[in-house]
Amino acid sequence: MNFDLSIFWEYLLRPSTVYLHGLGLTLTISVIAQALGTILGLFIALSGISKYRSLNLPARFFVWAFRGTPLLVQIVFIYTGLAAAGIFRFEDLDLGLFVLPGNIQAGVLALTLNEAAYMAEIIRAGIGSVGVGQTEASKSLGMTYPLYMRRIILPQAARVVIPPLGNEFNAMLKNTTLLSVIGVPELLLATQMVTTVTFRVFELYLVVACYFLTLTTLWGFVQAYIERRFGEPAAREAKRQSFSAYRRIFGFGEAREPR
Repeated sequence: MNFDLSIFWEYLLRPSTVYLHGLGLTLTISVIAQALGTILGLFIALSGISKYRSLNLPARFFVWAFRGTPLLVQIVFIYTGLAAAGIFRFEDLDLGLFVLPGNIQAGVLALTLNEAAYMAEIIRAGIGSVGVGQTEASKSLGMTYPLYMRRIILPQAARVVIPPLGNEFNAMLKNTTLLSVIGVPELLLATQMVTTVTFRVFELYLVVACYFLTLTTLWGFVQAYIERRFGEPAAREAKRQSFSAYRRIFGFGEAREPR
């Protein structure tokens, strides 16, 4: 095998401007799409558990549609399909300080909608984990629905939502690579651009794999800390013993439940 170790170390330790731009774009898109997807997922979850059919039926359809179709199909449909049908075309948006390309707008929208469908189910499960007595007690105190959801239910549900939320962001970092099909110059497409010049395909794809491993590993430590700090109090000690950051990142060695 013709493997050039010097090329590998050069691009790994001294990445070019193209690589750095792709890395920054990957992180930016991931954070924005995850934040917007979580907020939208909250409203969809609340609509899904609503007693009004005009709210819960569209929410359930949204979750069904976006969880049941591949993310790659959604990305291409939103950017290319809508434009081909004459419904909507994403044009470059001049924000003064910089220009936001249309393909990045479409990519963020697709990732946001897809993430919202998954977060809606996660948040719905978190709300369902709160005992019914909490709701009844809140109503007996005269609290309105928005008030007891904001002060009683959602703070308790958040502790259940935090662990899967961290996993979703981990997946979001990797899902940004799918945006390369619509020309978004994130980390994967940046690598492809460099390979067309250097013709060192194996070395450079190994570099991008190392970058993603670094990103997900660092996030694994952050997620472990967040879960220890804000997770369910009763489960904190168990998480310390059976789901340490090391075990979370490498995915083996979890303590088994006694039979």
